[in-house]
Amino acid sequence: MMLRALCVALALWSGPALAVQPDEVLPDPALEERARDISAGLRCLVCRNESIDESNAGLARDLRLLVRERLVAGDSDAEVVAFVVDRYGEYVLLRPTLGGANLLLWLAGPAMLMLAGAIAIGYLRARARATPPATLSPEEEARLRDLLRD
Repeated sequence: MMLRALCVALALWSGPALAVQPDEVLPDPALEERARDISAGLRCLVCRNESIDESNAGLARDLRLLVRERLVAGDSDAEVVAFVVDRYGEYVLLRPTLGGANLLLWLAGPAMLMLAGAIAIGYLRARARATPPATLSPEEEARLRDLLRD
């Protein structure tokens, strides 16, 4: 029984939300919930594939504090995200947008696949239309037999 309680305590203690330090938590539960929602969508620039809520990096802490600071100042969720994106670029978003230059990146993969398919089909059709190799003349067959005998 004691081991089970210890395992539960360790599982709760090791959760990703514990990267947020107690001194960062806002006294207003509604603002804190908004801050957590925003932080879950922002990438830690040090850890790459972790949200700033999950990361213990110093920069992630600074970003968490910045998000909370902007919320306390009265910014909406969209304004906070726009502020962070303006400051750090779109790379900070865990879910990139589909507009602008990102649209080119989203469409490049399928476009390259279709281009490769078209090239393959063209190659196979041209190969099928190619003339078969000519047969050997009787003199060439005799010479080939002589060469193979040696």
